[in-house]
Amino acid sequence: MPEKYTYLLVDFFCIIFPFLFSFHPRLQFFKNWKAFIWPCILTATFFLVWDGIFTHWGIWAFNPKYVVGIYFWGMPIEEFLFFICIPYACVFSYHCFKVLFRFQRFQAFARVFYALLAIVLLGIALSHLPQLYTSVTFILCAAFLFYLVWHNAPMMATFFFCYLFILVPFILSNGVLTGSFFHRTVVMYNPAHNLGIRILTIPIEDTFYGMLMLMLNVWGYELGSRQGR
Repeated sequence: MPEKYTYLLVDFFCIIFPFLFSFHPRLQFFKNWKAFIWPCILTATFFLVWDGIFTHWGIWAFNPKYVVGIYFWGMPIEEFLFFICIPYACVFSYHCFKVLFRFQRFQAFARVFYALLAIVLLGIALSHLPQLYTSVTFILCAAFLFYLVWHNAPMMATFFFCYLFILVPFILSNGVLTGSFFHRTVVMYNPAHNLGIRILTIPIEDTFYGMLMLMLNVWGYELGSRQGR
């Protein structure tokens, strides 16, 4: 496999199976695409602005050996696709969890967990303000967790279990991007701006960066689904 397709193939394999199973007779996620599209576009826009600023500041960078070479605002085209492919896979998974399981009885537990997690993240962020990947990610994630808790958002319990499930493919895909498996480091992080705690080669901040992105997509998807009824 040519090295320059590494990131592109990660995007492809993250979305291909969720896309194909979207037409499964029991799941029929394709009928909910309209509810997915706008939250995905809005969330992607926010994260791409954030991404572009951090790329410009040197908080992270992309190895030119492992991307096809098409750039916009200093970021490879694969990074733009990332904010479509990963949310699609996540919202599809969330949809499956809603169809196949009933997690609402865990709502009270999820609400307490989210509140405690938000407090911990905020405490870490405030004690590591100069480390911008850590502080910005943890503050934003904590703020949205507090918002969900305050409004007792119905999606909290299902998303909790869905995210636990998603952590496995998350570690696989981000592991490829950060050099865990093939010695191809696609995304490189400035150690001055993170805690230095890693899951394999994945900065711990990626876990909460991803959580925030996916929570925003799922929350928006739920709003869109209710409005479409």
